[in-house]
Amino acid sequence: MGSVARSESDLPIQPLYDGSTLEGFDVGAKLGAPGRFPFTRGVYSSMYTGRPWTMRQYAGFGTAKESNERYHELVNAGTGGLSVAFDLPTQMGYDSDEAIAQGEVGKVGVAIDAIDDMRTLFRGLPLDKVSTSMTINAPASTLLLMYQLVAAEQNVAGSQLTGTIQNDVLKEYIARGTYIYPPQQSLRLISDIFAYCHTEIPRWNTISISGYHMAEAGATPSQEIAFTLANAKEYVRTAITAGLDVDDFAPRLSFFFVARTTLLEEIAKFRAARRIWSRIMREEFHAKNPKSQMLRFHTQTAGVQLTAQQPEVNLVRVALQGLGAVLGGTQSLHTNSYDEAIALPTQKAARLALRTQQIIAYETDVTKTVDPFAGSYVMESMTDDLEAAALELIQAVEDRGGAVAAIEQGFQKSEIERSAYRMALEIDDHERTVVGVNKFVLDEEEAYEPLRVDPQIEIDQCERLAALRKERDNDAVEHALDALRAAAQGTDNVLLPMREALRLRATGGEVSHALRDVWGVYTPHDTF
Repeated sequence: MGSVARSESDLPIQPLYDGSTLEGFDVGAKLGAPGRFPFTRGVYSSMYTGRPWTMRQYAGFGTAKESNERYHELVNAGTGGLSVAFDLPTQMGYDSDEAIAQGEVGKVGVAIDAIDDMRTLFRGLPLDKVSTSMTINAPASTLLLMYQLVAAEQNVAGSQLTGTIQNDVLKEYIARGTYIYPPQQSLRLISDIFAYCHTEIPRWNTISISGYHMAEAGATPSQEIAFTLANAKEYVRTAITAGLDVDDFAPRLSFFFVARTTLLEEIAKFRAARRIWSRIMREEFHAKNPKSQMLRFHTQTAGVQLTAQQPEVNLVRVALQGLGAVLGGTQSLHTNSYDEAIALPTQKAARLALRTQQIIAYETDVTKTVDPFAGSYVMESMTDDLEAAALELIQAVEDRGGAVAAIEQGFQKSEIERSAYRMALEIDDHERTVVGVNKFVLDEEEAYEPLRVDPQIEIDQCERLAALRKERDNDAVEHALDALRAAAQGTDNVLLPMREALRLRATGGEVSHALRDVWGVYTPHDTF
């Protein structure tokens, strides 16, 4: 535990309060110690008294060159980790020159078609020192392998790489929609990633099981953690069925949650989620390694709560949301830029978002002690209530046959849609206040000039792809893609032939199409 800090009044702030010096509530006896099962008070004993969370900024737009420039700016501003946003065609496994990609290239993230783009994206960035998170799901294996190949060109071994791929396709069927293959084939691909990274990239977080996107679709805090942990159980079962030992892969599982402006409930949500997951892993899956029982998570402030009206007010929202994530014990944090409800964030807005985290870390006193709210009557009661509500929903998923079966029945989606509808009605009826939208509105909004993506980007990206296909050995590429199809038809790990195809400059779309040839695509059907 760290040394004793001092307050503004020069009074001591203990690194850990456990109730031993106070009459009444004994925090230590009821909750356990931070860094120990059931981890209600945090996954590490010292938490931020040792060092603050990783400060990530989600960025990526237009071309790899433009995004690379933004990454250098963020690193120079003090960002400890990068978080890559990919454009929609990349997320869906299509190349920039395919008809379906028209009009979407570089719009909501960076376009990455082949290893050439990945090389440009990370040019000049030390991949042995930078932790990189990639928000990519169905084609997560493709982007991870491109990253590994580029790192190798920098003489950085896979054992030195740190970061996370989101790789959580189950939530795509529930709330987001960037899936490619049917659920069972997607789970096969995920278990292959677990096995590959265990030997090839052992420090990499192989999945970031996400409640964030379900929350953005309207899930309540209890639904967010329940459906996220139910999905996590499905991934663990899949990996065990594939022959992996739980303690070989579970320490690299990570999670991704939202932080809303409802500060107290969000803090309670994070504490409850840790407690539930630790018991699931120890009691249901018999994980023995304490790291397998830890729920480590990244947090992003709530994009859905940002408003296009009076956008500067979002700075206040984001500060409160970020504070809630920190008080809840997050391991890394992305704070949204105030202008993201209008367009991609400007450079100034992105810098202000990072400065928000730095103020919480270095100007407040919340990092001087572990789990500051422990023992609070309201916090402990809310944590217990959220735990009970989430466990009831997890059991409802189990009763339907698990996460995949419940997805196919439309259970999670319908539950979230009901919650979203209820919240929308409350806003419309002024029962729920949204500052600047249904209360405290301006007669006339100030003019704001958003960042716009140049349509020339799509033309240039397509020209680069055409050049790539002329320069590479197309026979070798096709042979490698055939090997990938053969692995997908059998039981061999598909990442090994996939890596070879990408090394030969196969595109992400070509790799995804090779797997589509064997596995098909998922077609949702309404059941309600």
